Amino acid sequence: MSINEELAARFASVASMLEILGEDQFRVNAMARAARSIENHPADLAGMDRKALMAIDGVGARAADKILEFATTGSVAEFEEIRARVPRGLLEIMELPGVGPKTVGMFWREANVTDIAGLERIIADGSILKLPRMGGKTVEKIRQSLAFGRTASERLAVGIVLPLAERIVGRMRGMPGVVRCEYAGSLRRGRETVGDIDVLVEAGAEGGGGGGGAEISKAFRELPEVKQVLAAGDSKSSVRMAITMGSSRWGSAGGSEDSTPTVQVDLRVVPPGRFGAAWMYFTGSKEHNVQLREKAQKMGLTLNEYGRFRAPPAGEKPEWATEQSLAAATAEEVFKALGVPFVPPEIREAAGELQLEATPRLIELADIKAELHAHTTASDGRLSIEELASKAKERGFHTIAVTDHSRSSAQANGLSVERLLQHIENVHKARETVKGIQIFAGSEVDILADGTLDYEDDVLRQLDIVVASPHTALSQDEETCTARLVRAIRHPLVHILGHPTGRLVNRRKGLSPRMSELVAAARECHVALEVNSHWLRLDLRDIHVREAVRAGCLIAIDCDVHEADDFANLRYGVTTARRGWLTPEQCVNAWGGDKLAKWLVSKR
Repeated sequence: MSINEELAARFASVASMLEILGEDQFRVNAMARAARSIENHPADLAGMDRKALMAIDGVGARAADKILEFATTGSVAEFEEIRARVPRGLLEIMELPGVGPKTVGMFWREANVTDIAGLERIIADGSILKLPRMGGKTVEKIRQSLAFGRTASERLAVGIVLPLAERIVGRMRGMPGVVRCEYAGSLRRGRETVGDIDVLVEAGAEGGGGGGGAEISKAFRELPEVKQVLAAGDSKSSVRMAITMGSSRWGSAGGSEDSTPTVQVDLRVVPPGRFGAAWMYFTGSKEHNVQLREKAQKMGLTLNEYGRFRAPPAGEKPEWATEQSLAAATAEEVFKALGVPFVPPEIREAAGELQLEATPRLIELADIKAELHAHTTASDGRLSIEELASKAKERGFHTIAVTDHSRSSAQANGLSVERLLQHIENVHKARETVKGIQIFAGSEVDILADGTLDYEDDVLRQLDIVVASPHTALSQDEETCTARLVRAIRHPLVHILGHPTGRLVNRRKGLSPRMSELVAAARECHVALEVNSHWLRLDLRDIHVREAVRAGCLIAIDCDVHEADDFANLRYGVTTARRGWLTPEQCVNAWGGDKLAKWLVSKR
């Protein structure tokens, strides 16, 4: 198993503990930056030497030594020493919305609070009001955070949060005084999970800092989804909103009123002409913004959420909201003013994007012209072959592959050999019914635990396309699952490795193969690694896409269609691929029909 995920979690946890302990902020920031760099690094850090580790932006000499220590021993002595100094319950308190490590440290030092029960005690007896910075309103917010603790998730899957964000933005755009409204933050960057929603509004000239902004903010706080107002102001407001969504084949995100998940939504109203700079700032990432500010400082400039300015004389504190900006209206304008090509939001992760000589042509939704992983009523889908093909044609696709489940997927009504052969005939007949689109007969073939495929080769040869996917034995160890998946990739009749880890976001970890070996085998065998677009899968992950793209590996972006609405998940897969710096040339779904067909035939 890759050590990156566990290492990143440990560095992040130690950064929080150091802040609770009141340690030097530079040390805290170094730990937090290392955590983010490790989390976003596509390659497994296990096996890297010290020099290679230090070449990773955000990983210094001390962090590299800790990574090597963890890779060798499974722990870091310094981390264990820090952990022993901090009561475990304090980290649980810090998970409450709006309660940061400095406040948690203060609770501990000033009131001997070491867990949630202790916090509830000082709230109940009123002694919390005697602590620094603990006024009545602040305490009430903490009380409400405790009340919402059971329904507020730290991070929610993007597919749960994005529809709510789009509804909010749609309503805000229709409000008086609103010139422009967009969502920002990690949601705009396309992260697979989201902690909160950032909404940005540009007010008209009459509402930049006063009446109009106040009315806009008030209307935001009165939206029907609002369950709790956390902060209210003319230009800044925070609320907690309920998330409701319909059921899917993996269950519903909703439930009873008491169990309905909620998410914090923050609104910022900015003056006219400052939207571009503010949208950049609140989109982030934090590390990307830091690098931009450092670049501005080297040019004798200042960059913040209000725009790009000449650095003020020593001792002066300008009013940025009213100061004349050199660049602020659009993100393109700000990037240009800093001598940097426009960076798409999805790759603003301090991963080398500011060293680009030109804006990369990343894959876009409009580039996708084929769906190569789809199911019908023959297995566990809800569409007939003809309905599936017609829906794909309506989306402007030139190709649809019918890939119903193989025989071992009994829970999905997998096809026996006899049923599959008849199904192939039915697919061929559908070509006469639905004109204007290529319809390929395929199968999503189970990769069995030992890496063999669910059908014999003489059956597989009769298929136009084979998507080989793992569905069972998803707890195999790293060595076993790597060998299993590489064996499937090397099978000469396989075109696509479907959802390679079998994970479900926030629900199931899935397999943890050595991704570098999968990428190398796929590149050698001209097999495409799939980005499964369902927001609960997003498998490959973005960091794995980046690794595959660097190696020159083919990528497929598929919706794994089971019903008509599943085509709409394509945007999540495309966003994940963009985060991995994928271009149309490496995506088989973006190829023309003839090129795609030629590739499929080449494996026959």
